[in-house]
Amino acid sequence: MNILILGSGGREHTFAWKIAQSTKCNQLFVAPGNSGTAQVATNVNIGVNDFKAIKELVVDKSIDMVVVGPEDPLVNGIHDYFLNDAAIKHVAVIGPQKVAAELEGSKEFAKEFLYRHNIPTAAYESFTKETVEKGYAFLETLKAPYVLKADGLAAGKGVVILNDLEEAKAELKSMLVDAKFGQASTKVVIEEFLDGIELSCFVLTDGEHYKILPTAKDYKRIGEGDTGLNTGGMGAISPVPFATDEFLNKIEERIVKPTINGFKKDNLPYVGFVFIGLIKVGDDPKVIEYNVRMGDPETEVVLPRLKNDFVEILQAMAHGHLDKINIEIDERAATTIMLVSGGYPEAYEKGKEITGVHAIKDSIPFHAGAQLINNKIVTSGGRVMAITSYGKTYQEAIKKSYQNIEKLHFDKMNYRKDIGFDL
Repeated sequence: MNILILGSGGREHTFAWKIAQSTKCNQLFVAPGNSGTAQVATNVNIGVNDFKAIKELVVDKSIDMVVVGPEDPLVNGIHDYFLNDAAIKHVAVIGPQKVAAELEGSKEFAKEFLYRHNIPTAAYESFTKETVEKGYAFLETLKAPYVLKADGLAAGKGVVILNDLEEAKAELKSMLVDAKFGQASTKVVIEEFLDGIELSCFVLTDGEHYKILPTAKDYKRIGEGDTGLNTGGMGAISPVPFATDEFLNKIEERIVKPTINGFKKDNLPYVGFVFIGLIKVGDDPKVIEYNVRMGDPETEVVLPRLKNDFVEILQAMAHGHLDKINIEIDERAATTIMLVSGGYPEAYEKGKEITGVHAIKDSIPFHAGAQLINNKIVTSGGRVMAITSYGKTYQEAIKKSYQNIEKLHFDKMNYRKDIGFDL
């Protein structure tokens, strides 16, 4: 098969690394890709939302399958674009259709879905510019901390948690009236705060059947001890030590099954990855959010633990026989530590040369915001590289990642030194 991956981050490098190992993959392309995908595939300089150019590439290179990495093209309807074009409708697209992608595209849509199918989640209400006063009144009925979420896509930065009521009201005004997150915050969801520890559950579905991948836990905040601003993720571990068999069973029965059944009941055409952001409150799992793709950096610890031929799984998803696949998982733990540009998640500089990548041993460097320019690997984004390692325990794996990070260098390189600290 000829396969195209859309995206340019660490998740897409991990996809490419795993797909390139399959005997079923003939030619592998990544659009636009990065310096890591260039090592295992052919990068093509096309944006993930340039559907016309993607179609031309698919036709030109006789591509049989498109694996969609990020959420944007899914929310913008790339799967539907393929289905509605006679020249490419035979091509398998891994990722839900537009109506189902709203589960990530709109926080309100996701909350309504959760309530409709009795899936445990936080109480909430949504507000617009016109109902901002009602929003203030709703905040007054809640106990601190206050959780405000921009309804639309805000690149992982649209969630604000505040302890002070007046600050929360000011933030609500900033989001709705002053359009702090642009289009994404024309509507804001206010939720009750759930106190617990977070983890992620990853589900594969062909629309009818499902398979659950290993759990993972990521670390969102920039600072040690989970302090400072939210980021796209500073590191991850898999499996999650506190996710016992009993707890995993609760996730499957109370959350995964009703989610997949909900897709069918609501006619949400879904072939792809379901990322369920969870929180463990006491001994019970509740849903924080849905994402309609794999997480990043969680993919960098989940896929390395998958022993199966990944292309075989993707084919089973595309053709509706996922029930025939037996998922095999590596018993070892996997961890990843994200190296980021100085200043991230706020302003940062690009174009810094990265050295030491070839000195890494016993870890896998998954490139994210990095590009190959004049035979040099240079930084091109906020999150630059994820260093993944295996170990008998997550502590052993983390130690390996940190030892290899010492061999790497770029100007103002930053990373968290406490991944796994809370376990």
